[in-house]
Amino acid sequence: MTDAEAAPEPGTRAEGTLERLLSVVGAGAVELYTAPAGLRTEVTGVQVLDALEPLIRARELVLAIGVDPRSAHAVDVVRRAGEAGAAGVVFGPGRPDFAARALQTAAQESGTALLFRTAWCSWAQLVGVLRAGLAAAGAPPVPAAGGLRLGDLDSLADAVAALVGGSVTIEDTESRVLAFSSTEENVDEMRRLTILGRRVPPWRVAAMKEAGFFQALWGADDVLHRPAHGGDPERLVGAVRAGGEVLGSLWVAAVGGRPLAPNAAETLRAAVRAAAAHLLHHRTHSSGGRLVEDAARALLEERGSVEVLVERAGLPPREPCAVLALGTGADRPADDDPSGLHSLLTLHCAALGHRVVVIPAGGRTLVLLSGLEREPGRADAQVRRLGSALAGQLSATIGPAVKVALGDVVPGLARAAESRRSAERTLQALTAGAGPLGVARSEDVADMVGVLQVVDALREVALPPRTSVARLREFDAGHSGSCLVETLRAYLDHFGDVSAASRTLGVHPNSLRYRLRRIAQVSGLDVGDPDARLLAQIQLRLGEAADGARP
Repeated sequence: MTDAEAAPEPGTRAEGTLERLLSVVGAGAVELYTAPAGLRTEVTGVQVLDALEPLIRARELVLAIGVDPRSAHAVDVVRRAGEAGAAGVVFGPGRPDFAARALQTAAQESGTALLFRTAWCSWAQLVGVLRAGLAAAGAPPVPAAGGLRLGDLDSLADAVAALVGGSVTIEDTESRVLAFSSTEENVDEMRRLTILGRRVPPWRVAAMKEAGFFQALWGADDVLHRPAHGGDPERLVGAVRAGGEVLGSLWVAAVGGRPLAPNAAETLRAAVRAAAAHLLHHRTHSSGGRLVEDAARALLEERGSVEVLVERAGLPPREPCAVLALGTGADRPADDDPSGLHSLLTLHCAALGHRVVVIPAGGRTLVLLSGLEREPGRADAQVRRLGSALAGQLSATIGPAVKVALGDVVPGLARAAESRRSAERTLQALTAGAGPLGVARSEDVADMVGVLQVVDALREVALPPRTSVARLREFDAGHSGSCLVETLRAYLDHFGDVSAASRTLGVHPNSLRYRLRRIAQVSGLDVGDPDARLLAQIQLRLGEAADGARP
C-alpha cells in the first residue's frame, strides 16, 4: 500500500481503521489480500485464535496461528470471524492459489478482510508490531508536523527542533541515530560525535547503562530532564512507545548557549506520542532491499502481485523476464553466506547491464532477471550468456560444484512463477545428474527432468508389499553387510554390463555374478524380463528419492 493510498479522505477519521494500521506497520509485516468491507473497517485489537476458547471478538484482527490456509478449517475460521464481526483474519505465509480462491469466497461472503503474514516477520514479532501499530495509529499529531509523510523521520526531527528551540536526534533502542535535525548551529561535541558516527559513542552508552539511565528511560512515564554538565548542554529525552513496546527515543539538546523553549517538555511529550507511528513505519519499511526481495519471493510463489513488486523495485512489468536457479553443492548451501553471495550476484549482473532481484530460497538462490529483449531468440541468448558468466564467476569464487539452471523466458512478470518452476526442475536435474554440466536449460536435461517428474508422480502410488526390490531391501536389513540392493542398482544402471558394474562396486566380476544369483534366489527377480527390470528401476529410484539421494 502506498502512502497516497493510505491517506484518509477529507473529512474522515483514519485512526483505528484497517487502512491506518496497514499504513503504519507496512507491507513488510502483513500483506492485505482482500478487504470486502473496505479499508475503513474499524480495528480495536489483536487476538490469537485459541482452539480451546474459540470465541472471536468483534472489530479485532484474528491471528490464525497453526491454521493451514489450504484447509477447510481456514474457511470455517473466516466465516466465524465474519459472523462475529471481526476486522479480519491473518494467516501464515505461503498462500496457494486454489486455497486463496476458497478463502476469498468465504471472505467476500462474510465481509471479512483476509491478510497473510510475510515470511520474514514471525508470529511473535507480528503480535508486537500490530499492537504497537494500533497504538501508534491513534497518536495525536505534533503541532506544525501534521503534514509529514509517514516515516519521514528527518522532517519530524526538524519540526520538533523548531518547536523546542534546540537540536533533536531520533534514536532506536540500540542508540543508533535514525534521524537528526538540521536547523541548529554550534552543537556540542557529544552531538557532533553522535551524528558523525550515526550512533552514540560506545563509551557513552556503556556509561549510561552502568548508571542505570536506560532502565530509568524505558520505564519512565514522562520526559526525563538532564541538566547541563561541563561541556554537555541541557537535554530532554523521552521514550517512544506503542502498544507496550519500546521503539526508540527522542532527544532534545540546547544549542548555542540558549535555553530550550519554556514549553519544550510539553512539546516533547506530544512528539514522542506522534513519533510512534513514524518509528514503527520506519522499522517495517527501512529494509528496502529486503522488502523488494520479499515482494519478488511472493510473486515467484504465486502469492504476491506484480504491482507491489513494480512499486518496490521499479522493474518493467510487461517486458520478457526469466528466473535462474543456482545451487552451490551439497556441502555448501546457496544461502550459507547470503550476504556475500547476494552481493556477488547483484554486482556481477549489474556489471553485465542486467537489473535483477536476488532471492535466497532455502538451499538455493533464485535470480529474477527482467527487461529482456522482446525477440525470443535474443532474449534466450541473453539468459544463456548471463548463466554462463555467473557459472564461471561462481566456480572461480566458490568452487566447481556450482550449478546454474536457466528458466524459460516468459513475456512478463505476471508469469515469472512459470520460469521459476522450469528453473528449479532444471536445477534438480543438474544436481541429480553425475555429469560435468554446470549450466543448462530444461531442454538440455529434458530426460532427467522427465525422470524426476515421473518419480514425483509415482510417490503416492501404493505398490504391492512383496515386490522383488521390497524382498531385497528386507533381506539386506536383516543380514548385516548384505548389499544386494546396491548391487542390483549398479547392474541395472550399467545396462547389465558386468565388468562396468563390478568396477563401480569395486568387486571382482565373479563376485558380482555370485551376487546376481543371490538376488534371483532371494527376490525371484528375472533380470531378463524387461517389465521386471522397469519396475525394479522405478522402485530403486523412488527409494533413493525418499532417502534424499539421487532420484
